[in-house]
Amino acid sequence: MTPFRLRILTPEGVVFDGEAEMITVRTTVGDKGILARHEPYVAALGIGQAKVRIDGETRIAAVSSGSIEVSKDVTTLLAQSFEWADEIDLQRAEKAQQMAEENIERYKNDRRKLDIAEYKLKRAINRINVASLKK
Repeated sequence: MTPFRLRILTPEGVVFDGEAEMITVRTTVGDKGILARHEPYVAALGIGQAKVRIDGETRIAAVSSGSIEVSKDVTTLLAQSFEWADEIDLQRAEKAQQMAEENIERYKNDRRKLDIAEYKLKRAINRINVASLKK
């Protein structure tokens, strides 16, 4: 496969900046695969997995919200969070899931806080699922 420049950025900084052969991400309208010479493209990201092929090896990551932009020279993924499967702290993710479930019960009469708790639950479950995929 032909490589292309991929940049993965979060509020904490640069997660990856280099050559990749493919990236597949969960957008808000479904999964999208990007290869070299892809047409210009912009999409919002949901909570889900990213699969990145680097030097013939596929790495999986948990992604939470953001966007992906494909231009002629670079594909840029901007995410609220991006964690490689082998770097996820499973105990921390399980604790976040438990706390979110407790908050869903606690805030069932407060729509704003309930929405936040539900988002955090989805994010924790995604991290747990991705962590189980590490090699």
